[in-house]
Amino acid sequence: MRRVTGFGGIFFQARDPKKLYRWYERHLGLKRDASGTSVCFFWREARGRGKGMTVWSLFPHNTRYFRPGRARFMLNYRVKDLDALLKALHREGVWIDPKREDYEYGRFAWIQDPEGNRIELWQPPAEKRAARRPKPAKKSRQTRRARAR
Repeated sequence: MRRVTGFGGIFFQARDPKKLYRWYERHLGLKRDASGTSVCFFWREARGRGKGMTVWSLFPHNTRYFRPGRARFMLNYRVKDLDALLKALHREGVWIDPKREDYEYGRFAWIQDPEGNRIELWQPPAEKRAARRPKPAKKSRQTRRARAR
């Protein structure tokens, strides 16, 4: 089973998120999305199959979102099958937060590494493929001949 498929996001705490966002925008060109709370980097998977996004976001220094982790940052990893991965991690003795969150933009769970860093696991929603029209059935030689007459 493939476990992590890429970075979903990078989150860290700031004493003054608004001021720090302005600094990153001015000096590094990171423009916040319409919500004003994150910067989104959009990309395509190898061979043009599927789209992806990595989020960069600041949180207030007193956020409880990173708890029980002790670090001032949290990485979000993209995963293909959250339930299967959590079962495997449980068997391996990894600490898993019992909390889960489900949204239209994906499913979330959290684990912790041995040094107390909180890690967010994100399973993006299945990509909706455009419905393909069925190919017309090939006509037999007899049908083509009959029509040609």
